[in-house]
Amino acid sequence: MASLKELKGRINSVKSTQKITKAKQMVAAAKLRRAQAAAEAARPYAERLSGVMASLAGKVSGDSAPKLLAGTGANQRHLLVVVNTDKGLCGGLNSNIVKAAKVKARALIAEGKDVSFYLVGKKGRAPIKRDYADRIEKWFDTSAVRQPGFEEAEAIADELIERFEKGEFDVAHLVYPIFKSALAQDPTVDQLIPVPSPAKGDGAAAGGDAVVEYEPGEEEILEELLPRYVRTQLFGALLEREASEQGASMTAMDNATRNAGDLINKLTIQYNRSRQAAITTELIEIIAGAEAL
Repeated sequence: MASLKELKGRINSVKSTQKITKAKQMVAAAKLRRAQAAAEAARPYAERLSGVMASLAGKVSGDSAPKLLAGTGANQRHLLVVVNTDKGLCGGLNSNIVKAAKVKARALIAEGKDVSFYLVGKKGRAPIKRDYADRIEKWFDTSAVRQPGFEEAEAIADELIERFEKGEFDVAHLVYPIFKSALAQDPTVDQLIPVPSPAKGDGAAAGGDAVVEYEPGEEEILEELLPRYVRTQLFGALLEREASEQGASMTAMDNATRNAGDLINKLTIQYNRSRQAAITTELIEIIAGAEAL
């Protein structure tokens, strides 16, 4: 059984840990409001851009379609762009993202496809490296930036588009978390490159049955909009990542604070019992010595 001094030391240690987790919870809660607002504000823009893309893509087909829309004509080499966080202490967020990426990779490999990884964020490198070390082509470091934004998304998009134009891969998939609440951040896998062709009827949301004439032309506009669409998707993924990270961190630190409180209560009870037992033993020894006299 632990001594009173050891129990007192453990109680003080857990109390110090509880103060840290409580402080981190409050910081995450403050950052969450801004990150959530930014992620939610970007969604309507991405949806509207998708609607415009759908309207334009429906008018372009065949050899006139840009490569970012038409693809390379092959479907063999797949690149998984996995967006993880740079910091830990956010529960199972990163493990869930990595799990979704591995599930997609296994499914593609089972189909006989060539799979490689492009990693964004530090926390996804080690778990993916354990199983697919030889398939990691490159990673993009966002840890040096306090708040990753459109500049970082543009740098990633430009590099991916350049590699696609050189024929280094045929299809790129984006794996990232979607923020729903502080308790729910769902990882999702979307095709990023080539830009997925819209389903029939998607263009109606952008313009309905109106007859629209484009100047200078659909192909020229698509050449400009397609790279912007890829950048917007990556920018949205970074915003969703930030909101998901803060929400998961707040929840994880809240659970850690509660667990620390429960442990403090258990250790305090154990300490009081041990102290009472020691006092009782001393009283018995005093009484026994008095009776012996």
